[in-house]
Amino acid sequence: MTHVLITGSADGLGLMAARLLIGQGHTVTLHARDTARAAQVRAVLPTAENVLVGDLGSLDGIRSVATQADAAGRFDAVIHNAGIGYREPRRVETVDGLSQLFTVNVLAPYLLTALMTRPDRLVYLSSGMARGGDADLSDPQWSGRRWSGAQAYSDSKLYDILLALGVARRWPDVLSNSVEPGWVPTRMGGPGAPDDLDQGPVTQAWLAVSDDKAARVTGRHFYHQKQHPVPAQAHEATVQDALLDYCAELTGTSIPASR
Repeated sequence: MTHVLITGSADGLGLMAARLLIGQGHTVTLHARDTARAAQVRAVLPTAENVLVGDLGSLDGIRSVATQADAAGRFDAVIHNAGIGYREPRRVETVDGLSQLFTVNVLAPYLLTALMTRPDRLVYLSSGMARGGDADLSDPQWSGRRWSGAQAYSDSKLYDILLALGVARRWPDVLSNSVEPGWVPTRMGGPGAPDDLDQGPVTQAWLAVSDDKAARVTGRHFYHQKQHPVPAQAHEATVQDALLDYCAELTGTSIPASR
């Protein structure tokens, strides 16, 4: 039995992954951004062990979730599922003066990784749209550019791959991988999404708990339980480190090399 935390699991793929893992006999802690959503998901999935509450749209909210997570005990695996989609019509600024999309999609998994007790496995949710992303860090907050929700989202999902691969390099004792679940008809994906919804949560759940040799790897990117290619820049250590250093500068918290 594996102890798993799934962020952004009040609905969508996060909730589906939780159902799948609980059905396999694992212990799952959920996460919701506020108490109302936490109460709703407790009612929907009462077999979950716990629900952490915190808004990942602020640095204080992310830190609160990390504190709650460590108070609940060490997790064997963390699935960083929470995210904002590509249909955002405008740039939203957080209380920290940062892009909300960047904060939720990139800084939240980064800072939770840095602050929480180190698990055995880390899974970061990316997207096929990452292939259209740009790893350039000259304006990741979109403070000087005309807003494009699709491009901002694509960039953030490429950053998630960089995060997974960069952590894999720094922490060789942790299995750290990224996943694209497919364009599936969730609330984020929209009703016209063509991929199989039932397959959407499978790979991240498998990477979190499976003893299959194919799942016990690190520094890889997956689609439907198969290793999948990523943009060449994602494999560059200097590009990975540039993102990690940028996130450390924004948060005041670094991800150190393995002890």
